[in-house]
Amino acid sequence: MKKYIAECIGTFVLTLLGCGTAMFLGCDTAAGVVGTAIAFGLTVIAMAYTIGAISGCHINPAITFAVALSGRMSWKDACGYWCGQIVGGIAAGAVLLLLANTVSAPDLTGGLGTNGVANAGGVGGAILVEAIASFIFVLVVLGSTDAKKGAGNLAGLAIGLTLILVHLVCINLTGTSVNPARSLGPAIFAGGEALCNVWVFFVGPLIGAALSACVWKYLGKE
Repeated sequence: MKKYIAECIGTFVLTLLGCGTAMFLGCDTAAGVVGTAIAFGLTVIAMAYTIGAISGCHINPAITFAVALSGRMSWKDACGYWCGQIVGGIAAGAVLLLLANTVSAPDLTGGLGTNGVANAGGVGGAILVEAIASFIFVLVVLGSTDAKKGAGNLAGLAIGLTLILVHLVCINLTGTSVNPARSLGPAIFAGGEALCNVWVFFVGPLIGAALSACVWKYLGKE
């Protein structure tokens, strides 16, 4: 149970700090894009060294999916992780809504830092962008955490820096998800188009995660 709670807390912190930075810094300037990317990446690094020894710090259903496909965890545990991650994302969405309605600073994203499909050319383009970004991100996760070929204690740093890079490329296309829980939480409270299109940010990341699991299974084979 501790690892499921750790995943809930980690996902809550990631969604709150990452989307919160996007909301109050904005993503319509270079400084806002860079700041938001760094916020997501640094939060992953911080959580990796906080809860990594407890749960492995997936804090992302797509990562859990890839890890389960790779045979590194049971599907029973994967379901527990997903429950914790989804609850954490939704709790963060509720806090983001509370902040947006309480503080005097405006929500510069207009939607609690939710993701969108318009700048990616629609649903198809957004799924493609998210699948590619998730493939790269999750492949780094699988490689850097591999028991034999991984980066050991430096894995959290590698993963966080990769998340920064992925955000720098994709923020102006989809808002960068690569994480269904991070997308669902804010979308539930933002409603409207963000909630209607949230399925895209499940499908894209899960496709990318599945591909990364297949590729690493081949690359990591002795």
